[in-house]
Amino acid sequence: MSFTFSYFGHSTFGLDIEGTQILVDPYFSDNPLTDQSAGEIKADFILITHGHGDHVGDSVSIARRTGAKVIANFEVANWVSEQGVEVHPQHIGGGFHHPFGYVKMTQAVHGSSLPDGSYGGMPGGFLITTPQGEIIYLSGDTGLFSGMSLIGEEDVYVAALPIGDNFTMGPDDALRAVKMLKPEIVIPTHYNTWELISQDPEAWKDRVEAKTGTQVRILKPDQSMQF
Repeated sequence: MSFTFSYFGHSTFGLDIEGTQILVDPYFSDNPLTDQSAGEIKADFILITHGHGDHVGDSVSIARRTGAKVIANFEVANWVSEQGVEVHPQHIGGGFHHPFGYVKMTQAVHGSSLPDGSYGGMPGGFLITTPQGEIIYLSGDTGLFSGMSLIGEEDVYVAALPIGDNFTMGPDDALRAVKMLKPEIVIPTHYNTWELISQDPEAWKDRVEAKTGTQVRILKPDQSMQF
């Protein structure tokens, strides 16, 4: 296998795919779960699932400092570009061969206003195929939707799914999502940032592994796992 997955709490991830550093929804400055600094993190690319402030996060400052290219939907990409950042706009259902792999944007059921209140387009997720053929599904903030069954036909290796409830899927619907997606491994996300989305990931792990063939990997904030 050929990539490392890092979790920084909430819905902030890092991927090292054959030496390329990718950040996803880089929310560091106001994230109570991470000790990682936005001023020190490395990035070659930044993926943004939607426009909410806890997902756009520190994207602009990190991209300005590192020269990272931002990949996001058309509306979010335009908003970031206006702040002097290099972008690659995509949209739902569209894919592109980036240097670290093929990235396709997927549907997500959520909202997407930007931090200044402007329109952030449709929220999304990312389906990443690495150069070695591993498929990583990052759902973004979403509720359960039937199209996850179609994504499951892609032979997903690792999926990252929210379990926090209130703003996204809760544990019950996230379990249903695992049954649709059938990944080899699932990583729970978007929980325990605040009391409102408090969950027990160990209890969810037990349920998923009892009712599916998927293995659950619980990463603590600032923890990495190599695949």
